[in-house]
Amino acid sequence: MKKYDDIVVGSGISGLTMALFLGMNGRRVLLLEKSPRIGGSLSVFYKNGIPFDTGFHFTGGLQKGGLLYDMLSVLGLYDLIQPVFLPEDNANSFFLESENRLYEIPYGFRKMREKLKNYFPPEAAAIDKYFDKVLKVCADTPSMDLRNLAVSQTHIDEDFMTLEEVLNGLTDNKVLKALLSGFAMCYGVKPQEITFANHSRICLGLYESVSRLAGGGNALIEAFKKRFQDHKIEVSCSSYIAEVADVYNKKAGRFVLNTGEEIECENCILTIHPKEILKLIPEDILSKAFISRVSSYEVSSGFFALFATLDPDCCDEEPDNSIVSIFPHTDINQMLDPEYKGASALVLIRTTEVVNGTRKKIINVLETSFSEHVAVWKDTRRGMRPQTYLDYKKERIKSIKERIFRAYPDYKEHLTVIDSASVLTFRDYLNSPDGSAYGIKQKVGQYNLIGKLPVRNMYAAGQSSLLPGIIGAMMSSFVVGRSIIKDEKYSSFMNRNLCK
Repeated sequence: MKKYDDIVVGSGISGLTMALFLGMNGRRVLLLEKSPRIGGSLSVFYKNGIPFDTGFHFTGGLQKGGLLYDMLSVLGLYDLIQPVFLPEDNANSFFLESENRLYEIPYGFRKMREKLKNYFPPEAAAIDKYFDKVLKVCADTPSMDLRNLAVSQTHIDEDFMTLEEVLNGLTDNKVLKALLSGFAMCYGVKPQEITFANHSRICLGLYESVSRLAGGGNALIEAFKKRFQDHKIEVSCSSYIAEVADVYNKKAGRFVLNTGEEIECENCILTIHPKEILKLIPEDILSKAFISRVSSYEVSSGFFALFATLDPDCCDEEPDNSIVSIFPHTDINQMLDPEYKGASALVLIRTTEVVNGTRKKIINVLETSFSEHVAVWKDTRRGMRPQTYLDYKKERIKSIKERIFRAYPDYKEHLTVIDSASVLTFRDYLNSPDGSAYGIKQKVGQYNLIGKLPVRNMYAAGQSSLLPGIIGAMMSSFVVGRSIIKDEKYSSFMNRNLCK
């Protein structure tokens, strides 16, 4: 029987972070990944020789002093990647089809305030109050500082208020409220469901800066691989835990893999979906309350994705890297409702890559979608789906292209769709139970699964544990990692590695 200090299950950004964090603290780690390669949604895939991001397209917090900057620096990763910051003045644009108007939103708190006040002069006080509240929430949240992370979080008043409640208390302007809640597409939860506190924590980094990585998410995967070589971290792909065995006094004695191999360890950290965790823990260990809690978690939104290119001579006046959200109207709640039948939100992520010495203009198009939209084909697998599914994809592609061309007529003769993916595609490729983009919904009054589980040497981490997205997923691993290596060692680790 092989023995390790820790097993980490799942090699998305949370699992990679957890494995490296523990390895850097002198622990022998086994990282298990169900897929043939590590990285999860960080991975880049190639079609016709052109690289496309699977799930990691852009991020905030990479500016010096940002939370993501700090986490990557602590792990010795920042110098191994190359951030590409989007143009500060028009990194994000929102096109409202109901108004036929484009709103360009810069990043940087001062610039954002000024630009929004220019668009909505009578709402200047409301705009200032909104951003002041965002900053206060983040200042009052200990976990926004790597030195003060803890599994047990102190709740503040805004943890019990929805984003919609706060915005309604500030303004009646529907367009302004839509723009301020537009980043809901970055966590897939309605403004009437997400807490204002979590909205603020997620948006802080995106308000400070917006960037992508040269080489996409693959660059980050390669950086982790390089750092793994310096520590006692073993990676096993096409592997997962099939059985948690010899549970005595609520502590697991053995972990049996799908290969039949048996592993012994001090701790097992699961960075997989909470409902997959529920399947793994022996049923006789679980209370009805625990089962009910995890079973009640709802699915965040997913996407129907188009992977496309633009002719190199098209639209040279546009920035090489930018994000455009196309909203049919101002009701964000409707657009994030699975029952909604109207036009969905579209997000166009425009990037430029050099492929074999040639400059390629790449567009990833994400349309909000849900597992309910493809439920009729839920029991099928990629490569074996019926004609009705293929017809569904063709119809979605046609509809999305028509809306893009209405917003950007110049694209009509220059946009080429290379491939597409539905919620089912993401489900199957990423081993996700539902194909959602952001794990479970982060809702008011909900207690997520993080830290110790009913089996005492098993822990939960990942984007469903704390906050969605790359920053939230990595933060969860720092939080859980601290509880494993203990406070004193964590403080020493931070003092050595965190830039002051």
